[in-house]
Amino acid sequence: MDRALTGIPASPGIVVGPVHLLRWEVPDVPTHIIPDDAIPAELERYRAAVERAKERLAGVRDRAAAQAGPEEAAIFDVQISMLEDRDLANQVESYIRQNLAAEKAFDVVLHEWRARFAHHASPMMRERVGDLTDIHIRLLSILIGLPDHDPVDVPKGTKAILVTHDLTPSLTVQLDRDAIAGIATDAGTRTAHVAILARSLGLPAVVGLRDATLRLAGGENAVLDGSTGTLVVNPTDAEVAVFQHRAEREERDEAELRLLATAEPVTTDGERIVLRANVDLPEESPQAATSGAEGVGLMRTEFLVVGRTTMPDEEEQYRAYRRVVEAFNGRPVVIRTFDIGGDKLPAGGFPHEANPFLGWRAIRMCLDESDLFKVQLRALLRAGLHGDVRIMLPLVVTIDEVRSARQLLDEAAAELEERNVPFQRNLPLGVMIETPAAAMCADVFAKEVAFFSIGTNDLVQYTLAVDRGNVNLAARFTPLHPAVLRLVKHTVDVGRAAGLEVAVCGEMASQPVMVFARSSAQCCSASGAAREAHHPGHQRGTGRGSGHRRDRIGQCRRGRASTCRPVASCVRRRVVPWGRVARQLAGRISFILPRRC
Repeated sequence: MDRALTGIPASPGIVVGPVHLLRWEVPDVPTHIIPDDAIPAELERYRAAVERAKERLAGVRDRAAAQAGPEEAAIFDVQISMLEDRDLANQVESYIRQNLAAEKAFDVVLHEWRARFAHHASPMMRERVGDLTDIHIRLLSILIGLPDHDPVDVPKGTKAILVTHDLTPSLTVQLDRDAIAGIATDAGTRTAHVAILARSLGLPAVVGLRDATLRLAGGENAVLDGSTGTLVVNPTDAEVAVFQHRAEREERDEAELRLLATAEPVTTDGERIVLRANVDLPEESPQAATSGAEGVGLMRTEFLVVGRTTMPDEEEQYRAYRRVVEAFNGRPVVIRTFDIGGDKLPAGGFPHEANPFLGWRAIRMCLDESDLFKVQLRALLRAGLHGDVRIMLPLVVTIDEVRSARQLLDEAAAELEERNVPFQRNLPLGVMIETPAAAMCADVFAKEVAFFSIGTNDLVQYTLAVDRGNVNLAARFTPLHPAVLRLVKHTVDVGRAAGLEVAVCGEMASQPVMVFARSSAQCCSASGAAREAHHPGHQRGTGRGSGHRRDRIGQCRRGRASTCRPVASCVRRRVVPWGRVARQLAGRISFILPRRC
């Protein structure tokens, strides 16, 4: 073994293959002054680079269209049109005529344009910043002589390990699962967009490697272990054999787990637990529907937007939602409205913000952009004709936001009625509890919504003031912090008292130990009553527990041990390896605890 790089496990699985190194960042450009007699040749060099970049983008667009579809690949048409912009060319050529080398002239102009676009009054102009960044990188790479490559350059069947600093929308749309078998990034944590995407695509992934792009040259043989968070560079034959043996064992384990898809999830004391799936992409729904899931606990709709230059229209959204709803054949499908912002940005991104997670995102953006929001609401109302659709609002912190959303939902219904388009009335409207403010005001929301879903990724982040995407703070992202558990318990208490279904979404939902630890915390109330909790993709179960746990997770302040049974003994008639189940479905299920312990 040459060396092993350790990061954060993001998506389970083991893959052996060559490293495809992608350094996608604006390079440093030294200032270079050219003599007067070199100006004509420098102008030609710049124009030739632009033509080469346009040809390159056209090829990337065509291959991305074949992989992801023409609508998603349209991002590259926008970038081609930017390179053809005469104002841009005139400004660059003006600097060249002032004796500045082409790469520095282009670098100066692009920095100016990106800054101007980022602060533009028009949201559409602000969304073009990411496209400007992409052409900034691409043209400088040509002018400076850096490698000009993309994920789509990897031939099908290569089974390469993509190593990059982070996975941006323009890179995401190019991913070809027939060529890329694993992902490794310098940045990110288990709850970052790249980790969620990797799990959705079924690609092993390691994030938070910090400097892998600097330590690797590309082309090395490597083993990526998404379960342990390790990237082993140039392993020996013996080491490869060990990893392959582990991979074969994991495949056998997964085959065994598939046999449990139809097993009744009943605890030893007779309580049934309902499991629901997380769906990030409509294409995942058939597999999820046949894997034992009893509905969808969370469908993330922002993946219809990420990596695109335009928002999807009503018809496209309707088709996507309908596909998921019909796949589950009448079982509940909870669809979250656009949670755009933070680490989930459309092509070009949003205006630059010092802290986007506290900025203009989710329900805030949707309410401000009401026309855009109503397009989604109309599509959801139409999809409601095909099954049990439930609408969920993200990042709500005030009851006024719920009321405003409900008013827009009524307006969307009226617009459909005016067009004589059939739709389902009175879809259940719920909210995600993702901030301490929302948790503490749960009693206010309970009077006007149909259900709660506790978004633990953001709830932990906002409660502990820990950026969940910051590699340096990964160890401080602790879902079992007492403050988090108290907020969860308070929300569940309020929801239960109001007769609402309460779900738990997020990374916390995929960890069995956290499920039972949370149950412990809930049992440690004065009444001794545990509450219902759902996790991403699971549903809730109700029931009574009895007897003390053999391995106590929590202790009541009154000295009474929690009464939840160990994970391994939780299923009647057979012992189900829930630890392996959760690792296989990590981040893709919601788990619901018994009503009482």
